[in-house]
Amino acid sequence: MTKCTIAYGGLLCFTLFLCVNCSKKNDAATVQEYRFNDTIMVDGRIRTYTLNLPPVYYDSSGFALVIAMHGGGGDAAQFESSSKLTEKANVAHFVVVYPEGVQSTGPLKARTWNAGGCCDYAVENNIDDAAFISRLADKLILQYKINPRKLYATGHSNGGMMAYRLACALSNKIAAIAVNACSMVATQPCSPLRPVPVLHMHAAPDTHVPYQGGKGTGFSNAYFPPVDSVLNVWSAINGCAPLTEIVSEDKYTLTQWKGCDNNVTVQYYLTQDGGHAWPGGLPGRAGSDEPSAAINANDLLWDFFQQCQLP
Repeated sequence: MTKCTIAYGGLLCFTLFLCVNCSKKNDAATVQEYRFNDTIMVDGRIRTYTLNLPPVYYDSSGFALVIAMHGGGGDAAQFESSSKLTEKANVAHFVVVYPEGVQSTGPLKARTWNAGGCCDYAVENNIDDAAFISRLADKLILQYKINPRKLYATGHSNGGMMAYRLACALSNKIAAIAVNACSMVATQPCSPLRPVPVLHMHAAPDTHVPYQGGKGTGFSNAYFPPVDSVLNVWSAINGCAPLTEIVSEDKYTLTQWKGCDNNVTVQYYLTQDGGHAWPGGLPGRAGSDEPSAAINANDLLWDFFQQCQLP
């Protein structure tokens, strides 16, 4: 009897030991993922995006989200690579998502955004990209540790045009925008619910979207308003003071509109070098323009965004 009791007790202890060890092994085997290629259904279309979480994601909370939109003909992987924005996000500890524009049915399968007057397939098919970004933001806030007051939009070329549209249509969600090599091509009145901080970067030699305005040399036939006029519109929307502050450096000029409502600012960097490319990044593809070396877009946009959040 005693032997049976001892044997049973030993077996029970051994079983518990195995269970505890199994639990520890299962916990150790749990993988913390940091990158996701995912989809969301919007207006009957499957929309795609790539999400990157910073290395400290699982140890903290309340992260800012930067929505980074590629140029016309680009995609998430291309813009992530050429902008090097993920590298900045990992160091600065913010979440970045790269949504993708709809793909055309033509031979190039080019992805574009419906920013109003540009570009191509997305405009021709009246794609509601503002609804896509709005739904995507809601989904990411629900699923990840994101501070809803710290949502920002950035983009290059057609992606920058889309950011301007978001500033007009989603000012209740987007705290600030930072755009590069673009113009605002909205076809509807821009009536944000609140002042929106704007950072615009452009290269004077850019011929695809000329900063002086007009038609560019890219694949789109759209007319692009002059950047100065666009930012003057935003200074009026934001209730800024009529006088601007201009800082001239050897390789760039910074124009700032201050005294705006809610202490927001409008900033405009015009570089003398580079072309239709992400400043401080890589050419978008083989044979593309060289980026400006006078400024670093990632550093500027993150410094700018950190000063802004929704009330």
